[in-house]
Amino acid sequence: MYTTFLIKIKNAQTAGKDRVKTPFSNFDMAIAELLVSSSYIESATKKGRMPKRVIEVHLKTSAGEGMHGVKFLSTPSHSIYRGHRELRAMRSTRGGMIIMSTSQGIMRARDAIQKKVGGKLLCEVW
Repeated sequence: MYTTFLIKIKNAQTAGKDRVKTPFSNFDMAIAELLVSSSYIESATKKGRMPKRVIEVHLKTSAGEGMHGVKFLSTPSHSIYRGHRELRAMRSTRGGMIIMSTSQGIMRARDAIQKKVGGKLLCEVW
């Protein structure tokens, strides 16, 4: 589940760890690649073979860099969907990025506006 994955990264970053391992899933790997491209983490690689495959995330170790917090927008009992026109009015309040699940995959809200697709809001990362 992506919620556990993001919380593990945030807690490891706060504790000053340099890497963290989590169980592999394609959904979590897509979020990890998005965090790497947005420079919140150093790198994310999948290791091992099934059924013991894991994602190894290398965190940014210098002070002031990396992921400082996460806020989950959709919950299992209440999913929030937005179209691309409604996303224009939404801005990240903390200067971070909004991650969403669309029909074209996991992407930032900014990219979804450019591609004119809507979807489910997952979380906000800063």
